[in-house]
Amino acid sequence: IGGKVAAMTDRNKSNIKMSAPITKALIYGGKTGWIGGKVAVMLKEQGAEVVLAEARCENRADVAKELDEVKPSHVFMAAGITGRPNIDWCEDHKPDTIRTNVIGTLNLADLTNERNIHCTVYATGCIFKYDDAHALGSGIGFTEEDTPNFDESFYSQTKGYMEPMLKCYPNCMILRVRMPISDDLIHRNFITKIVKYERVVNIPNSMTVLYEMLPASLAMAKKGLTGVYNFCNPGVISHNQCLDLYKKYIDPTYTYKNFTIEEQSKVLKAGRSNNELDSTKLMRDMPEDIKINDILTAVELCMQRMQKNLTEEFGPLPDSLPKEFRKN
Repeated sequence: IGGKVAAMTDRNKSNIKMSAPITKALIYGGKTGWIGGKVAVMLKEQGAEVVLAEARCENRADVAKELDEVKPSHVFMAAGITGRPNIDWCEDHKPDTIRTNVIGTLNLADLTNERNIHCTVYATGCIFKYDDAHALGSGIGFTEEDTPNFDESFYSQTKGYMEPMLKCYPNCMILRVRMPISDDLIHRNFITKIVKYERVVNIPNSMTVLYEMLPASLAMAKKGLTGVYNFCNPGVISHNQCLDLYKKYIDPTYTYKNFTIEEQSKVLKAGRSNNELDSTKLMRDMPEDIKINDILTAVELCMQRMQKNLTEEFGPLPDSLPKEFRKN
């Protein structure tokens, strides 16, 4: 049976031609979501008609009605529960997490597939952890074909068993985002999060610099790409390297301390994923006019933009930084 399902899925993929300009985009998570909001701005700048979804994705009938009324050329799924202030929230709110991250995402994949609409899903790469075959520092990253091996948080559990189901839908492009970084101090920014921590682990990880990667996702949607992609800048960068760049460009007086994963686990309800994702497939299929830098270059450029943005917003750095970012 498994072989027949795989064959049917492959046939579906070969029959559907999803390449098309984005003329009308329907965005779930576009009203209040961080990534969805950024995607909406970019699409408007590119001249697309943008509709921010009203329906909650877990309400199948409402989503079906909205899709039929809006008739989008493309759908972008950026709604999801990550928890506030972090994924530990999901440990105590499991039904809420399932409702959006599993039921809602599957609703959207299924309903867009019925209507032959390309659907971009901003998913996560936090479903792996370094293991013997993908050892820390080896440079061997997990590929799109690897089976998730990290389930030490409920958030990652839901994402880990969602992905194989999403792969069955020939209209969906599933992007494994990791530790997203932006050039501002918004609370969702990975840099903003770790700057506020008293102590950080120092482990190289694959990460996603949104300034470069979100435009890439739109180009990939126009190209009609489907299936799973490790959606990170090539290479890895450590927490310390990120904070050193923060010190270099934002606050030379900033200091930080490290602790071990074992020490970290004592203050967290759920484990945290650390991994390297292989970027070969992403770079191979990336539209030619899109430039993606390696992660070290991308984060340094991001810090340079952040320095400019914050200086314009607050004044000379670091003295003008909001109090919550000043440790000294």
